[in-house]
Amino acid sequence: MPRDIQPSRHRSVRYLLLGIGWLSVALGVIGIFLPVLPTTPFLLLAAACFVRSSRRFYIWLVTHRHLGPWIRDYLEGQGIPLKGKVYALLLMWASIALSCYLVPLPWARAFMLTSAVLVSLYILKQKTLRTR
Repeated sequence: MPRDIQPSRHRSVRYLLLGIGWLSVALGVIGIFLPVLPTTPFLLLAAACFVRSSRRFYIWLVTHRHLGPWIRDYLEGQGIPLKGKVYALLLMWASIALSCYLVPLPWARAFMLTSAVLVSLYILKQKTLRTR
């Protein structure tokens, strides 16, 4: 846990942050399987909420066997593995293409395509993690 960040002294704020943190963890885990939901941003939000609400949950999250490396690699500026970038982009675009085919509303298609382009740009801009 970063030493310069202290948990909130207000009980209601801590509970609110805990709730948002756990919701973010749930959405991040769902995002592993649904390419439309981004995993890393939700996990980063959860880490930010936990660092201000619960030292125990923050440490649990960043040291978690499966979820922790995504957060640590990003926070340490190491980037995203090439395989992860390719997997995320392919699955996201496949699901967006299927969704655009199934949804006849032009405004919904435009929203999905715009979101996919923005997320793709974000992923491509991230540093590529070299394999160890």
